[in-house]
Formats: sequence, structure tokens, C-alpha cells
Amino acid sequence: MNCTEHESGTRIPIRGALKTLATARSQNALVITNQGTSRVWPLIAEHPLDFHFNPSTMGGSVPFGVGVALAQPDREVIALTGDGSLLMSLGSLVTVVAAGCANLTIILTDNNIYDVTGGQKTAASSLSVDYAMLAKSVGFETVATFDDSASWDAGVEEFLQAPGPRLAWLRVDPALPDDMKTVQEPMADQLTRIRQAM
Repeated sequence: MNCTEHESGTRIPIRGALKTLATARSQNALVITNQGTSRVWPLIAEHPLDFHFNPSTMGGSVPFGVGVALAQPDREVIALTGDGSLLMSLGSLVTVVAAGCANLTIILTDNNIYDVTGGQKTAASSLSVDYAMLAKSVGFETVATFDDSASWDAGVEEFLQAPGPRLAWLRVDPALPDDMKTVQEPMADQLTRIRQAM
């Protein structure tokens, strides 16, 4: 899939972006959220194979996704990460490819800020960091950029069916402040639920 140039000022509402993904995901796919997405995803989707990896280290969803993808090679794994989180673990992109995680999809929700710590700008917000080129340069099979709701809604299914590993770079609006207050299901309960669903 070809990457598109970012249009200044256009962004996808985060709830809408995640709702589109929740609708398109395979029912057998395990979805891992982290930080900001771990607070928004439960507001729009509930599935036995959802794992909200929080509290955790920023950037933890992609490395965690690698482990699950290797342990469950016949299952699609979708790891959601924000731009701030991915900046904390850029090396994990190399690990995804080196480990041969063809069943791993990374959804990068890029809002240029740290949602959960008060909305501070990320270091990359003043730079022209091209996350798509980073993923391509380390060998991701499928890389796509989505700048608006229409292209994401139209392209998500094709993207998820393309060869992996995959990375989708979504330019999104920051989450609503109230969405950041979502109460998390205890991690032990989540792990029990996922083990039973597998």
C-alpha cells in the first residue's frame, strides 16, 4: 500500500478511528492497547480477546505484541501504540521484522502529544518524522498512512488482509479529557478472560 502525504490540519477523531478498527478486526485477533488507547478502546469495543496493557511502561504494547505473535503464530495480533509510546521503543520495529512476526499489525495513533500525562507535545511534534518510512526501512511488508476518516474507513479491511508485519500510521485528534479517566479492568482479570477465550 502506498503512503500518502500528510495534509496539514486533517486528523481522524480517535474514537472513530478505533471504532472502525473494532468493526474490521477478525474475531480471532487479539488486540493489545496501551496508554491512551487503553482508555478509549473500552469505550467503543468489548471483546474477550482485548488486552489493555496498563499500567505499563510507555511503548510496551509493541514488544508485548511481538511475544504474543510468536507464541500464537496462527492468530492475528494487533498492537495499538501512540506516537509518544512508539518513540520510547522505536527499536521494537526492528525486532518485529527480525522475529518474523507476519501475524502482527501495529496501529500507530499519532496525535503529537502525550495524552495520559497532560497533553505535552512529543519531541517529534516539531520535526518531520516519517513513521511510515521508518517501518519500510526496517522491512515491514505492509505500511500505510491514513490522514482522514474516509480513507481509513475505506482502507482498513484491505490493510488488515495485506501481508504482515503491517504498520498503519493514523493521524488522530487527541482523546477527550473524560476519556482518559476510563477505569481499567484489573490485569489479572484480563489475563484470565483471555486465557479462557483462547
